[in-house]
Amino acid sequence: MKQNLNSSHVTMKHSVLDYSFIIAGAFLQALSYVLFLAPYKIVPGGVYGISIVLHYSTQGVFSFLPEGLPMGITALCFNIPLMLLAMKKIGLSSGAKTVVTFLMVSVFVDALTYICGDEQLVANDRFIAGFYGGVILGLGVTLVFRAGGTSAGTDVVARLLANNSNLKVSNMIIAVDSCIVLFGLIAFKDWAVPLYSWFTIFVYGKIVDMLQVENPNRAVFIVSRKPAELKALIVDKLGMRGTFIHGKGMYEGKEKEIIFTIAERKDLRVLKDEVKQVDPQAFISTMQASKDNPSAAPNL
Repeated sequence: MKQNLNSSHVTMKHSVLDYSFIIAGAFLQALSYVLFLAPYKIVPGGVYGISIVLHYSTQGVFSFLPEGLPMGITALCFNIPLMLLAMKKIGLSSGAKTVVTFLMVSVFVDALTYICGDEQLVANDRFIAGFYGGVILGLGVTLVFRAGGTSAGTDVVARLLANNSNLKVSNMIIAVDSCIVLFGLIAFKDWAVPLYSWFTIFVYGKIVDMLQVENPNRAVFIVSRKPAELKALIVDKLGMRGTFIHGKGMYEGKEKEIIFTIAERKDLRVLKDEVKQVDPQAFISTMQASKDNPSAAPNL
């Protein structure tokens, strides 16, 4: 009973810390969009890149929205289907965090837009805006990643591609978001838009790369007296795959099954907490992993 209470306390502490990171990260992202990117028509990729283009392209089109489509609400419409993709492909454990993240970003974006408007902080200086916008955006996204969440949008696509190919998330973000920039070029018919936008994406990607240096995959070895229960947990509840490795204890000489699996770093803490709830005495060891052949995940 005491162990369960301690486990619940640790889980609650982790949740509070995670959602604090998510709120801070969402605010930083909104700050970047509203103060540094949107006023200069910089398209940073993702759903907010599309939202910035639609915001300016629809100004004066609708009588009930003379200032154009609100960026936060517009992004929300794109993020809902991408949230479903995140819940299906990345896992239900990150689904709630994904929802909170993109809801908070949308709220912060429209609130800051209402307060600050579309005025430029430094008139006609896209370089400064693009640089600081990229830095702040990268910090915000990194905080969300640290919490085991995602901002939905192209973050979902980037993380899926990185997971399947074992490439860095930052490189995938740059590749995917660059495609969105072309939409800005077509809409604004200004070559300065993609040039400054790609510069911002480069800065943003490098910040994420610098602050998130670990390989996204971790090899996990679990030694437990309850292998059947842990198999049900890992396969049925967490939707992961793994394999049993037959072993023998050196001290007692008893036969035992060692569970081996590959987990994303963002899912590692959830896996450990769940394993400890099933078997508080379980021994868990992790190490950096690399998938040379992503299709050959442990399911042997």
